[in-house]
Amino acid sequence: MERQEKGFEMAVAERFGVGSTVEGLEVMRQRPGMFAGSTSRRGLHVMVSGIVEPAVDGSRAGRCPAIEVTLTADGGVRVSDDGPGIPFASPADDGGPCLGELLIRGDGERDSVNRNQVWSPVGGIDFPVANGLSSRLTAEVCRGGERWVQEYERGIALTAPTLAGTTPRTGTSITFHPDADLFETVDCSYPVLGERFRELAFLYPGLDISLIDERPAEGPAVQRYRFPGGVRDYAASLSCARSMLPHSDVTSFSVEDPDGAGVLDVALAWRYGDDMRGRILTYANGRFTREGGAHADGFRQGMAAAVTAYGGAHGLLTATDPELRPDRLDPDLVAVVSVKLDRPDINGCTRERLAGGEVHRWVEEAVRYGFLACLEARPEWGDGYVERLLARLRPTESDTP
Repeated sequence: MERQEKGFEMAVAERFGVGSTVEGLEVMRQRPGMFAGSTSRRGLHVMVSGIVEPAVDGSRAGRCPAIEVTLTADGGVRVSDDGPGIPFASPADDGGPCLGELLIRGDGERDSVNRNQVWSPVGGIDFPVANGLSSRLTAEVCRGGERWVQEYERGIALTAPTLAGTTPRTGTSITFHPDADLFETVDCSYPVLGERFRELAFLYPGLDISLIDERPAEGPAVQRYRFPGGVRDYAASLSCARSMLPHSDVTSFSVEDPDGAGVLDVALAWRYGDDMRGRILTYANGRFTREGGAHADGFRQGMAAAVTAYGGAHGLLTATDPELRPDRLDPDLVAVVSVKLDRPDINGCTRERLAGGEVHRWVEEAVRYGFLACLEARPEWGDGYVERLLARLRPTESDTP
């Protein structure tokens, strides 16, 4: 059952706000599609992301150097990190909620995402969603030389946190089994999760995340994702899919909002060859904005303005040349546009569009000056790019009546 946006928002705001009790988990189990977004496999992936992405936030803050996600042979999902370990029943080191509160009531701080957090479509109830919609969940914390474990069944704690031995390790591990009574399938997709983790590793340089699939009969499949170059590596990977474009031909820049509301990262490349077309991928706080929005529109207008300014200053544009409008960008262009905002306004019918006139104006200006600086720094490359773009737009003899 796919969630309806209005019903989803009402359920979160009215029936499972911060401070809710186990009754909120009962509401989740009555209407799982409203909280996981779907009772199909997509809902399973929302549950996995809900545990992984807070760990990504911790990695950004230097608390969780590495994250490991395992699809276990018995159909479960285990998410582990090697951070300091979230205490079960006392405030965490960063002043946030303890693990017991996270699993039942969620984290109200994630309702108001800042630039260092991955935006979540379910706000601060990521942990309760995974807990309430699982047949069983095991939380394990290694901290201060001790290993503590607590078991849950369908969102209800079966035991208090129990000391299970000593260990030199530190970190938090959550293992959950999506409830087969609530979902159409409990079989997570290794490729789909891998693509999401790869995406996160590109968007958050320094993130180290591994995905292990223990289900194959021939043995585990393992993939590690880490891209220190960030969106520059991302654009290179997209453009190099078949053309093996050298990394030096990728253009990138990063701009801080002068009002301190966020940061913009842009990487550009070009993709040539048979059956190869460009694409522009836009993200807001680590989430793909399928419907685009303010940052996407600002990027296109900023690009058009930069090319027009460069072409005019270098005598490449004539009075008879067609206008370099945003909808006339090079179809071979590959771009990754990522904004990380303190107060992202993400809306649209599927919560995949970024709103905000201020964001639009800031991105447009940042891209105009950022890309213009890239063109000016390499005039031989800039001239070639503008001339190639104009060659596409100028009418040919066959177009002349």
